[in-house]
Order: sequence, then C-alpha cells, then structure tokens
Amino acid sequence: MANMAYLGPEWSEEAKKRLEKELTPENMHHVTSSMSNIYQNTPDGKEKYLFIAFEDGKVSQFEVGEGEPPAAEFKIIAEYDTFAKISRGELGAVRALTSRKLTLRGNMAKAMRLAPRVDRMNKVLATIPTDY
Repeated sequence: MANMAYLGPEWSEEAKKRLEKELTPENMHHVTSSMSNIYQNTPDGKEKYLFIAFEDGKVSQFEVGEGEPPAAEFKIIAEYDTFAKISRGELGAVRALTSRKLTLRGNMAKAMRLAPRVDRMNKVLATIPTDY
C-alpha cells in the first residue's frame, strides 16, 4: 500500500475504516464524546480540522476538512507538526497536554480521563502508511 497524504481524502477514508474496525465499545469503555482537532500551520498553509465523535464507544462521525469544524465537547488546537507526532505515536495525549503543545477547550479533568482512549485511537492511526 502506498503512503497517503496526512489528512487527505484517501487517508481520511482509511482512518475512518480502521477506527471503526479496530476500536470496540469495550476497549473504548463505551465512551460518548466528541473532539475537533484544529491543525495550524499545515504544509499547504490552510487551517484544517479532524472531527471525531463516539457514541457508546463506537465511531459515529469522522470528518476531515478546512474552516470551521463541527461543534464538539472538546476543541484541541495545535501545530500540524504536533498532531503529526501524536498520530505517529511519538507523543502521547497527556504529555502533549501537560507540556502545553496542545490548547484544550473543554473539561480538563474529563479530557485527562479520556486520554488513554485517545492514545488507543492514535495507535490505530499510526498504522496507516502516511506521508506527513
């Protein structure tokens, strides 16, 4: 399989497919939540987002786009390079938050409790052959 452009249409389709297949309600602890990751300083100069929502531990929505993201319980803002490190599995969600590489809008205590689920999701994303 050839590498896909990070956040591109092929990558987005593959990411959604893998997340739906590999994240079970049990290993996601039946979480119901949503987050919009806002990517700043992308290689093409456009601000992008990745929106994901879970209902009872299953992916219910997954979208990559430009401009204003869908409303979410959590809004996470960071540099493109920071999100790329997280998606490659080189940087964990908690470490990124505590080192202030991410700006979080939402309930910090709940975000910290959900961080292991986000790391599980990022481990799946890290398996996609990607050009960052």
